[in-house]
Parts: sequence; C-alpha cells; structure tokens
Amino acid sequence: MGSSGASCVNLGARVCVSSCRVVRCRFAVTDRSPTSAAIVAVIDDDKGIREALDGMLRSAGLSVVCFASTHEYLAHPDRAQIHCIVLDVHLPERSGLDFLDSVAQMDVTTPIIVISGFADIPMSVRAMKAGAVEFLTKPVRAMDLLAAVEVAITRDRALRSLRSMVSELKASYETLTVREREVFVHVATGMMNKQVAAAIGISEATVKLHRGTLMRKMRANSVADLVRMADRLGVDLPPSG
Repeated sequence: MGSSGASCVNLGARVCVSSCRVVRCRFAVTDRSPTSAAIVAVIDDDKGIREALDGMLRSAGLSVVCFASTHEYLAHPDRAQIHCIVLDVHLPERSGLDFLDSVAQMDVTTPIIVISGFADIPMSVRAMKAGAVEFLTKPVRAMDLLAAVEVAITRDRALRSLRSMVSELKASYETLTVREREVFVHVATGMMNKQVAAAIGISEATVKLHRGTLMRKMRANSVADLVRMADRLGVDLPPSG
C-alpha cells in the first residue's frame, strides 16, 4: 500500500482503513448474507471513532445507529430491533464494562462486541466472562470487526428464533386444560397410559383421549418432543420411576 499507512483486507469486500478511518470500500450484501438487513449500534463517546466505525460497518451493507453513551442507547425507542452492539470501554458516566456487567438486569440480550484503546488482559478477561462476543483493541481492523459482527448477528438471530419458538410453545401450552397439563407432565416423564391413569385417578381411555388432544395442540410427534418442550417452557417434571 506504499507509504500511505493504509491496509486492505478482504472479507467479501475490499475495505481500506488507516487509523480506523475508512478510505474506500465496496461490498454487496445479498438476502442470504448472515448480516443482511441487520442493524448495529455503535456506542463510543469519541465522535471521530463513531464516524469511522459507522463508515466501516455501512461499507459492509449494514445499517448503523450511533450513541455517545449507554444512556443514549437505553433511551433509544427501537433498540429491540438492534442485532449487535459495538461498545467502547471508556465512556462518560458509566464504563462499557459496567454496562456489560449489568445488561442481564436491564433486559438487554443483544450480543456485544467490546472495543478499547487501552486494553489489558484483566479487562479483556472481564469482558469475555461478562458475555462479550469479542474484545478488540483500537485502532480496529475492518477484517476483525466485520468478522466479530457477523458472529454476533448470527447469535442474535438464533436467540430471536429461539424466543419466537418459546413464545409459540407458551401460546400452545396455554390452550391446554388443567387435566391435559397434568397428563402432559406424566407422559413427559415416560409413564405409560395405564400408569398415568393410576397416578391421577382416571381411566386409561380418558388418558388416551387427553394425550391425543395435548399432542395435537402442542404439535408434538413423540414423547421426546414433549420432554424438549417441557424443558423450554420451564415445566417441572417429577423424577421418573
């Protein structure tokens, strides 16, 4: 790259960066891309860094929203739509690491990538233990950032898919009658119809009726399906046998 000090990396894109500034980029995102239509939040109190990261991420076809503090981010009305957060450690009022430590209590499940210009091993260990997807040092290389963002977005979409599935399971579970839920629990422990009937004091024929109905309502094809559903719903199953 000559004496310009810029370096080019290839990540399905040609991105030239120098001192964390985007010089030139070209990237095409398709509907099949893991990062297609994704929104990334950048939280950094340095306007120059925010602008540089904004340009770097937009060069990869991502939508970006920038904030100067975690307070601004938390006040954002559409933050539930954000798929990934790029978070600076050194922020005014509240550090990025303190924010990362408390995200669970604030109902923030968005994957977070931590960046810092003054990193050390204890800091990076703390960030990773708190659940950060990656810890990067400034100046951030485009290749490293985009790779971490792709991992974070993939994780976020998996979490969204799981939450959607659990929500559908809860809706189905709510349609079960009290007796059907009782049969659900016993069947999921591996009991035969005759055993369930004896346990709850009804006829085996009635158990078969309830079992067929609850399997249909829950869209379950096997006892194994019911066991997995019970686990995802947090339904307590008594010890089998």
